[in-house]
Amino acid sequence: MPDRAGAPPRAWQRMLSGRRLDLLDPSPLDVEISDIAHGLARVARWNGQTHGDHAFSVAQHSLAVEKIYALLSGGHNADWRLAALLHDAPEYVIGDMISPFKSVVGGGYKSVERRLHEAICGRFSLPVELPEKQIRLIKRADIVAAWFEATELAGFTQAEAMKYFDRPSGVHLDQIDLTPKPPKTVQELFLQRFEALDHQRGKVSAS
Repeated sequence: MPDRAGAPPRAWQRMLSGRRLDLLDPSPLDVEISDIAHGLARVARWNGQTHGDHAFSVAQHSLAVEKIYALLSGGHNADWRLAALLHDAPEYVIGDMISPFKSVVGGGYKSVERRLHEAICGRFSLPVELPEKQIRLIKRADIVAAWFEATELAGFTQAEAMKYFDRPSGVHLDQIDLTPKPPKTVQELFLQRFEALDHQRGKVSAS
């Protein structure tokens, strides 16, 4: 809906939690996990061009990435697993723009994404810049998830997928759940996983 004539452009979005998130200067105080879960569960990966009765959402992708990260890292650090779960969290506001379109849009998209990322990290007490090893592992998990999604859901042949994603090693398809689920179900699964990881973090900090 366009802004009223003469009114300054609106740069905020009202969330279902009641928060009003400023896209130009997002505050950690306006970030709520309920809004993130709700939004990501309703944003489709691959522009919705996937098999199944439901879209494969960014929330379900995030759950897969967190699981793959744990398999690749062999570790149980709840901070880094939470960072993996939230690696695409800014998309609850800006959506999941496919890579070819990101390259056309350019830097403006990345600057908004970066500010949202910083606000989300601040809200959940995660470092904005992760240790290099964890960055590599989360990125690797993201690529592994993309390979499986491409070949199992998005119609890519393995030969096509090899041009863009490395073939997975150390992770098997039966270790992750790629069956597209209804948004409400995925939203609840995402919240449950967040709460479990947040509880683990609390136990560590209290010990």
